[in-house]
Amino acid sequence: MNTAMTKEELTQVLDQALQDVTERTAGVRLHQGDQPPGEDLCTVHITFDRGFNTSLTLCADTSLLARMARNSFHEDAVTQEDLEEFSKEYLNVLCGKVTGAMFRATQIPAHFGQPVFYHGRYEPEGQEVQFILTYSDEHSEGAQLIHHVPCSSEDGAGETKQEGHIK
Repeated sequence: MNTAMTKEELTQVLDQALQDVTERTAGVRLHQGDQPPGEDLCTVHITFDRGFNTSLTLCADTSLLARMARNSFHEDAVTQEDLEEFSKEYLNVLCGKVTGAMFRATQIPAHFGQPVFYHGRYEPEGQEVQFILTYSDEHSEGAQLIHHVPCSSEDGAGETKQEGHIK
């Protein structure tokens, strides 16, 4: 994603996709802001393994993801398994929307792998942050969508799909 479009164009595609998917699937309106999520976090990470050599990480307040899952499932409560399943499917839908927009803009077909869920903040090894989009909702719950690119100091030959660390 980092070479086919400008950073500004990619930022706009990601922002529009995240806001659309969040409102449509979970009934939550997110707005860009500057307050990062709190301490009780969950992270979902996905790697684009064909078309673009990048990855996306969604790091959000657990309470926000739980509310989104409850809204999506039309339930009063969700289990940890529900939270994980919703979070992974949410990122799948988001990435589907992003790859569609990217294809229309660049004519480059992309494919992404399976999302991986983590409790806490996950940071993939061998990749560096290109930019972060920070969001909050009406309850001051927050989320960040982080776009990663291969580290410029490394040759990028190593496998990074499942490597990383949780903070």
